[in-house]
Amino acid sequence: MRLAGIPFTRLLLVSALLSLGACSILPKQEPSDVYRLPTAQTSSKAAAPTPWSLRVAKPKSSETLDSPRIAVIPQGDVISSYKGARWSDPAPVLLRNRLTDAFYRDGRVQSISTDDSNLQADFELGGELQAFQSEYRGQAIEVVIRLDARLADDHQRIVASHRFEVRQPVADKQVSAVVAGFGQASDTLTAQVLQWTLEQGQRRYTADAKNQ
Repeated sequence: MRLAGIPFTRLLLVSALLSLGACSILPKQEPSDVYRLPTAQTSSKAAAPTPWSLRVAKPKSSETLDSPRIAVIPQGDVISSYKGARWSDPAPVLLRNRLTDAFYRDGRVQSISTDDSNLQADFELGGELQAFQSEYRGQAIEVVIRLDARLADDHQRIVASHRFEVRQPVADKQVSAVVAGFGQASDTLTAQVLQWTLEQGQRRYTADAKNQ
């Protein structure tokens, strides 16, 4: 069989060679383990609900942290990532979702949304994620999470701001142990941010109600 003057067998051979060449050019993707941010199960508190609503926004961060890579600082100012492992979402999304879930579990703020829905709310919790990595201190390793939190009202005026920083020692250098350390550090930071937000939100809401 011939096609436009070219034998069919030659066409098959050329097609096969091109396919092999394309396969050799494409980079091989290394397999990676995808980790969720672990959390300890906590029960909701039996407390009176707040009269105000809250929107939890994804904190801003550097390009390095705004990715699924699990960041590590092995020495000095060198920022690297664990090979063959990544988060299920970028770090700012992980933290936003953890905070949102914590408010749902706590139960005192009953009207909660995120910046994905862009719904109106009395207050918005946001800020900047300055650190979300593990750091080596000689032979020791610790997880560091640093959040510059900001609470703004419905006119985008800053009501309160505060820096939260948690350092969680990790006994094992295995990635699974480091991920567990991230979970513990996130739980600690989340509890602090939740309590601070409740106090600041209620204080501002009460003050605004008195001025009306």
